[in-house]
Amino acid sequence: MNDTVRGTVEMSAAMAILGTIGWFVVLSGQPIMDVVFWRCAFGALTLLVICTALGLLRNRLSLRIIGIAALGGVAIVVNWLLLFSAFSRASISIATAVYNTQPFMLVGFGALFFAERLTLTKLTWLAIAFAGMVLIVQAAPDAGDVGTDYLTGIVMALGAAFFWAVAAIVTKKLKGTPPHLIALIQVCVGVVMLAPFANLSQLPADAWSWTMLATLGIVHTGLMYILMYGAIQKLPTHLQGSLSFIYPVVAILVDVIAFGHRLHLSQIVGASAILIAAAGMNLGWTLWKGKPPVASPHPIK
Repeated sequence: MNDTVRGTVEMSAAMAILGTIGWFVVLSGQPIMDVVFWRCAFGALTLLVICTALGLLRNRLSLRIIGIAALGGVAIVVNWLLLFSAFSRASISIATAVYNTQPFMLVGFGALFFAERLTLTKLTWLAIAFAGMVLIVQAAPDAGDVGTDYLTGIVMALGAAFFWAVAAIVTKKLKGTPPHLIALIQVCVGVVMLAPFANLSQLPADAWSWTMLATLGIVHTGLMYILMYGAIQKLPTHLQGSLSFIYPVVAILVDVIAFGHRLHLSQIVGASAILIAAAGMNLGWTLWKGKPPVASPHPIK
């Protein structure tokens, strides 16, 4: 099996695993603060084992690198809190679609802080995504049985996308640092950050809840990042970007199959518009002559 085929299998598996995360969050039956804390805790243990096995703990990291990685960890943890909270309000499908406005957050940061030029193509993709957002918002409140506080859920998903973009900008500063170590630092930050707020005095009493929480940490964090980072090393950027859209597709299918949520026509059109626009931005599709945009990095999701 050559590197491209292996990388494709790894990236596809990683994105399929990520697409099921909403199912495990909902079925854990735990408060979101506790879910994120235990994802970080189990994820930290898993990544510690992985980093030890790979000999990465022998790397000497400067305080600057650790500080930058920790800052990214704060952004990632807030991202998880907002996204997981959005699932019960706007549904997994809608929250995931809105969450995929991440590339546009990066474009905004690039224009504001790095003087990157906003091309006509970028603005067009942004307009298409915005139109999709309008269609989704106008579908409220009849979004399905599982949705409560629909608009709040949409705002939370947008906030999650914003903090993902913050983490992506921070990750750019860590070029050359082993990604598994970055992930380990970030989930350790999550443990410390959330420990005062997690309900540790009343732990889950049933094996099912512990299984869901452990899976989120071991599979959706440790295993997923091994697969994703392995794929990133083997695949060209455009193929990474195209395979990343397995994530929202699987999430929407899980929402339909596991929870029976059906999107309205306007929601389907809106979600499709956002995903197509995000694909165009990530993959550098050009509508007019101009330089294609640079694909975004893959921070911990």
